[in-house]
Amino acid sequence: MDTAPLLSADQLLAGLRTVGEETRLRLLALLADGELTVKDATAILGQSQPRISRHLKLLTEAGLVQRFPEGAWVYYRLGDGPMGDLARLLLTRLDPDEALFSADRVRLAATRRAKAEEAAAYFANRAKTWDQERSLHVPEEAVEKAIREAVGTRPFDAMLDLGTGTGSLLSLFSDQYARALGLDASHDMLAVARANLDRQGLRHAQVRHGDIYALNVPKESFDLIAIHQVLHYLDDPGRAIGEAARALRPGGRMLIVDFAPHGLEFLRDAHAHRRLGFAQDQMRRWLREAGLDLVKTRDLVPDSHDKEHLTVTIWLARDPRVVSDLPVLNPAQEVA
Repeated sequence: MDTAPLLSADQLLAGLRTVGEETRLRLLALLADGELTVKDATAILGQSQPRISRHLKLLTEAGLVQRFPEGAWVYYRLGDGPMGDLARLLLTRLDPDEALFSADRVRLAATRRAKAEEAAAYFANRAKTWDQERSLHVPEEAVEKAIREAVGTRPFDAMLDLGTGTGSLLSLFSDQYARALGLDASHDMLAVARANLDRQGLRHAQVRHGDIYALNVPKESFDLIAIHQVLHYLDDPGRAIGEAARALRPGGRMLIVDFAPHGLEFLRDAHAHRRLGFAQDQMRRWLREAGLDLVKTRDLVPDSHDKEHLTVTIWLARDPRVVSDLPVLNPAQEVA
């Protein structure tokens, strides 16, 4: 049964009037396939920046489109509310093979390829540093396998990935969530993540610029929140955990992946680490102060006997509030 909110006659007419212009319809068709900036749309549609900006402003004011400022840039996507649903409904009746819209998609694909090449160049510059750090702990494939085992295989509605980086966790859990949002403070890393999501065709995941200490997301809106290899860069990890807990739904889970305590001081200077790992008691205290129950921990220790190695620890915590219409799992039932 369709439970989408109904529109009033005035809202419906206003939406139809706004869509009833060729450039705005072309913009909506492009936005149905992902996010765009004014610069992207200008290149794809071959129109001036002021003209594109005006059309996007009208679409945004009508609720058909949403805008997300990110530093000097603004990203646009189809709206999430009932007017956005109207836009999606109208686009289902549009012939995608019509020459004008088909040509737009070709230019969109070229724009995405260019961005992917830029992202790959940035990542290549960082790869040497990252490879050095990764060589100190178990292979990434083993970490991802352990993460999946900790979270289990049950599908869920919404995921928030804090410090999303390249968007690897958004990819890892893409078969389980209905929608996901990745936040990161680095514009360069967001460009890499966007390119990765585009390449994989993950339209149900988005990335945004964000402050881990001041999340611009609705309260109690996510079922799983991940903080993967982020806390060791922060001055106040406990504060970040507390802010993240605010966004958890009742019964929601928080996944933290980071390092156990170690003595590799060079990571402070060479890799900008602020914390040399986290003790179990320390993490348990932060989670308790955030109102969460720690339900699972796991250490991934490298086979190497070299003293210069890192143990990766996985912590899984749960919001103890009960969701009345869902079964309550005990820790032994965590892994599906």
